[in-house]
Order: sequence, then structure tokens, then C-alpha cells
Amino acid sequence: MFIPNLLSTESGSEGIVRARIVIVEDEPDLRDAVAEYLGAAGYDVATAETAAAARALVETQSFHLAILDIAMPGEDGLSLGRWLRSKLPIGIIYATAAGTALDRIVGLELGADDYIVKPYELREVLARVRSVLRRVPQPTELMDRKDRTERRSVAFGTFHADLDGRLVTGANGSVIDMAKSEFDVLEVFLTRANRLLTRAAISEAIGFTEDPESSRAVDIRIMRLRKKIEADPANPKFLRTVRGEGYIFSLPAGDGN
Repeated sequence: MFIPNLLSTESGSEGIVRARIVIVEDEPDLRDAVAEYLGAAGYDVATAETAAAARALVETQSFHLAILDIAMPGEDGLSLGRWLRSKLPIGIIYATAAGTALDRIVGLELGADDYIVKPYELREVLARVRSVLRRVPQPTELMDRKDRTERRSVAFGTFHADLDGRLVTGANGSVIDMAKSEFDVLEVFLTRANRLLTRAAISEAIGFTEDPESSRAVDIRIMRLRKKIEADPANPKFLRTVRGEGYIFSLPAGDGN
């Protein structure tokens, strides 16, 4: 059963569209507490207690970010997150029980933007929400970008990356299907081309705190990115590994903005 919980606060600046968040959590007390806290912080929040309820909600509404409990009765959060990514350019934060590192790794491989470990502080949830939303284009941002006469763009090989529109096209203008987390990493490299970047530097640039798990998250995103932009991912032309140090994105002379 879907539980509507849209929390409204004053909009602030005229024309600003507040970020919309859906919380999918089968524990009612936790679900309501998170929704109330984020609503008080100025977000539009909706809640669902099952993946099925969330699917029904998303069919009629759009969201910028989803907070998904991994371990739910019926369809789990990982499966729901995969479905959401097929429907929306949405940020995803997974909630996982303490000690379930495997769930976190699988979630990152499926394109999650962040995760939180239960039990968690509401302030931590808000901090992670803000971090992910900074990397998710908002409706007003997209409108503003359309009005710009000059857009940031980078060409590499047969690819063209529109950094403002967050779009990558290949040969003949074909659009490269790319998760937000993958584009985040690509943008870091394209704006720092031909420079050695450590995992710590990449983690910081995409809003992660450097630790063994965030380093693994960076490696996973780079692995997925290579499959989309390299003719031979095992022998990359652009995104090369510098063993023991980090990564470097080789941008040949003549390519670029």
C-alpha cells in the first residue's frame, strides 16, 4: 500500500523547483522519521513501503532522488534501483544493514550514487542527500543551460561530451547510455585531462570520503565507463591505469573544448 507523504514548505526563490525525493522503506517509524526530517529541510518527499508501491508511484510522478532499503519483503531495493534507472535520470542512495558489505558492492556495481548503513543518524541522511543532489541536474538548471550560448564540451576520439547537458554521443550522434555516477567520473577526467589522478582525488571530486570502500566504488565506475568508451576495455586508449598510483585520461592534442 502506498502511503502518500508529500511535505510542503515555502518554495523560496520564484521559479525554483524543489528536489523531489522518494523513500522506499518497510519500517514505518524509520520511513516517517526520514520523510519528516527531509521535508523540514525543504524537499518534496513521498514514501512507499514496498517496491511495488514505489513502481506505481513512479509511473505517475518524477523524482530526482530515491532512498531505497535493500532488504525489503518481496522485491528488494537492488532490483527496484535497477528498474528506476531504466525509467529516470535519478540519484540513488541505498540503505543497508551494518556488516553487509556485499550488498554495498553490488549496489555500486548497479550504479548507486551512495549508501547509508543502518542504524543511521538523520543528519547523515541529509548530508548524503545534499551531496548526491549536487550532482543531479535540477529542472531549473536544465532550463538555464538551454539558454546559454556557450556550453562546456569535450571531444575525444569519436565521442563528444556535453558537460552542461550531461550527455555523451558517439559516432553519427548516437547517444551513449550512461548512468549519472559514470558521467560524474567521466566529467572529473575530462576536466582534468592528461593529469594523474589518485583514487583519493577522484573520490573527493565526486563527493566521496576516501576509504577502502569508496576506492572500490571508483574502480567499479571506471570499469563500467571503459566498457562504454573504449574499443578494447582491457587495453584502454583514453582511461589508462598508472599502476600503484591511480588513473590518467589521455586526451590527444587537438581534442578538447
